[in-house]
Amino acid sequence: MIGNTFLVTMTRFPALKARYDSMSRSLPRLTAAAALALVPLFGIAVSASAATLTVNYACQSSAAGQTGGGTLTQTLDATAPATVKAGGTLSVVLTPAVGTLPTQAGGHTLQSLKDAALTIPIPANSSYVSSSLSGGSGLNSTPTLTKTDNAVVMHVPGPIKGGSTFQLPQLTLNLTAGTSGTITSTLGGTSFNDPGLTFTATVLVVIPVDAPTACYPNPSPTLTTTTIT
Repeated sequence: MIGNTFLVTMTRFPALKARYDSMSRSLPRLTAAAALALVPLFGIAVSASAATLTVNYACQSSAAGQTGGGTLTQTLDATAPATVKAGGTLSVVLTPAVGTLPTQAGGHTLQSLKDAALTIPIPANSSYVSSSLSGGSGLNSTPTLTKTDNAVVMHVPGPIKGGSTFQLPQLTLNLTAGTSGTITSTLGGTSFNDPGLTFTATVLVVIPVDAPTACYPNPSPTLTTTTIT
């Protein structure tokens, strides 16, 4: 009934319908802007013992049957030992910095971000031992880790309100070295169909609109390299 009334109202008032249609057509720009504005949620803090690098993310968002996309340059930092003995243990540690979500996305009010997931692959020439999270604040939820066949996924249910200050927990990935070669850590994701970072942005466009977003590093950089000795 509400939906039918809405359609009848739009039909009776052409100017209102034109404004609504115009806002609907803006969704591709809106969702792309939301993706680009929110990806830095997963920025990693710089430390003196780690190499800093720049990652280019490709992002794609969808809402109301429409799709928008764009690119983002993101600075990342990760730590791992330079060498490890064959069969020895090592840790890859990611320490997120304090961040703040924007209040606007594509010229519209960003209400919240929810259901975020960040994928970190298990490097070749190593085997998974354990992983853990510590710290974090302002997330309005308890983050968790899920181990898949070849990756660890950090889940942040949220919702994190637009304009909020927050900090993701520190992620530690404990590994056992193989017999030879190098252990190279990377970010997850190879395409929009195989993303390494996903989340849903809720943006106010007349009514709240959920914009599921998928991102992947393009090109995918090397975060750390550990030589097996």
